[in-house]
Amino acid sequence: MKYSVDKNGFFGKFGGAYVPEILYKCVTDLQQAYLPIIESEDFQKEYMQLLRDYVGRPSPLYYAKRMSDRYGCQLYLKREDLNHTGAHKINNTVGQILMAKKMGKTRIIAETGAGQHGVATATVCALMDMECEIFMGATDVERQHTNVERMKMLGAKVHPVRTGNMTLSDACSEAIRDWCCHPENTFYIVGSTMGPHPYPDIVAKMQSIISKELKGQLQEKIGRDYPDYLIACVGGGSNAAGTIYHYIDDERVKIVLAEAAGHGIDTDYTAATIHCGSEGIIHGARSLVMQTEDGQIKEAFTISAGLDYPGIGPMHADLAEKGREQVLAITDDEAIYAGYELTRTEGIIPAIESAHAIAALRKMKFKKDDVVVLTVSGRGDKDVETYLSNKKMAKEYGEF
Repeated sequence: MKYSVDKNGFFGKFGGAYVPEILYKCVTDLQQAYLPIIESEDFQKEYMQLLRDYVGRPSPLYYAKRMSDRYGCQLYLKREDLNHTGAHKINNTVGQILMAKKMGKTRIIAETGAGQHGVATATVCALMDMECEIFMGATDVERQHTNVERMKMLGAKVHPVRTGNMTLSDACSEAIRDWCCHPENTFYIVGSTMGPHPYPDIVAKMQSIISKELKGQLQEKIGRDYPDYLIACVGGGSNAAGTIYHYIDDERVKIVLAEAAGHGIDTDYTAATIHCGSEGIIHGARSLVMQTEDGQIKEAFTISAGLDYPGIGPMHADLAEKGREQVLAITDDEAIYAGYELTRTEGIIPAIESAHAIAALRKMKFKKDDVVVLTVSGRGDKDVETYLSNKKMAKEYGEF
């Protein structure tokens, strides 16, 4: 594949593994083990069986007629919100916990922002009877309280992180610190296409089931296996990576990603890394990072707990730099409006993360016969309070 990772873990000039010495053996062991495990017949059989019977895959590809009429295209929604636990995150945690078992690890840690990766990790740990500890920024613990209680109910220990902005980036840093202290028995289930190699490649491969299913579903529905446009939200980049994985080298397919602009890319309150970031190192990988002139990480700001990461996965940094992805910056106002719009038009309440992708439709021009596939990465149950508290903002932006 033209845009795939190389043997050293780089997507173009982005990626790699920049880790402290104490983690060197953990990371190199994983680098050496992950492909033989993933490509083994035993792994693939158990993984696909769990995706089918436990997660509930394949997720539906739904033709959104009213939204299609509104935007003058043929809009299909890939319904990752209908997976067990309510988001795409479970695809990855099922795969990584199977890897952890095969590597003899007994303790699982993870970071989470919106809480969906935390819930998905706690879920598979309950399934596999493994110890689970989740690191979550204290700000996110407060605004995603329901997901915190779900994690606890599943048996996970949740650690509120009170450093920095107390959000996703800080949770990642704390998880890495914990991994440094327990390298022998601990497996870190990273939730997005970020972190040191091989995590960006592992997560992309686990989420690639999304685009693999799309090929068959589109063939059945429209008589060809590719769309004209793929649209997804992007924070760290996991649902976006899964949506585009099998189409990256197909130049017939336009890729459009929506990142969180917060109050706007011309303000200090934004999480739009591709628009506002520069080359740097974050959480063990070279990528685009929101940082000061002297290399200090800036705090990301967005209404979306799952998109407030001050970096981007190296895969997406490479694709954006090479012009393979078009990236649109979506403000909080635009995302809230789009969430209400999909809810009122199709009866689907999307996660606020997914609402950023919906909002991209208003910034695009389509032909009537354009086939557009948009991934609804998660459902909005966790965000109802945020939607309700910002309803006035959405109405001021326009009528539904």
